[in-house]
Amino acid sequence: MKHEDIWRALDTLAAENGLSASGLAKRAGLDPTTFNPSKRRMSDGRARWPSTESLAKVLDATGATLDAFTALVTGARAIPASSRQQSRRIPLIGLAQAGGEGFFDDGGYPVGGSWDEVSLPEIADGNAYALEISGESMEPVFRDGDLVIVSPNAPIRRGDRVVVRTAGGEVMAKQLARRSARRVELRSLNPAHPDYNFDLNEVAWIHRIVWASQ
Repeated sequence: MKHEDIWRALDTLAAENGLSASGLAKRAGLDPTTFNPSKRRMSDGRARWPSTESLAKVLDATGATLDAFTALVTGARAIPASSRQQSRRIPLIGLAQAGGEGFFDDGGYPVGGSWDEVSLPEIADGNAYALEISGESMEPVFRDGDLVIVSPNAPIRRGDRVVVRTAGGEVMAKQLARRSARRVELRSLNPAHPDYNFDLNEVAWIHRIVWASQ
């Protein structure tokens, strides 16, 4: 077991609950900075491990089992479905469809009666929706036909995998490379595809991908 494995598991658990690392700490009743990247090493550079007490509080707050968390530590990319306590029906469309009119309101929330539904793991965000990935621009992380759950209300930071809708109606799944007060930089995980740079007024909304079906 490695230091980075524990922190990756905590980050994954946070994302599956539509939370940032600080949001996960707050939900568990801990100081919001407990899981911040700056707290993961000591001032002399040595690795800092989360305490067993903080881990216990996180599992209690999220409803995750110790076995499920252990699976994340040992390399699972999501909590196994058998370890989840709940599921719900989530609206689903294809990524290629998402650029059409009538699927999202002005705030980027799913609307209309043209969505299919799929039963997927419970996500804290009541406005979460699912997209079926099309194309190869997100390979090898997301492949054609994969399902991803997207949370409109999850906090976003650099490096997150996101779904973006431009003001012109184009919808794409990318990685957020940088966001400033004026610009948004997006990266295609497949190096064969181009990266994108937009002025902020060219972007309608950005939502975080919090779960994938692999």
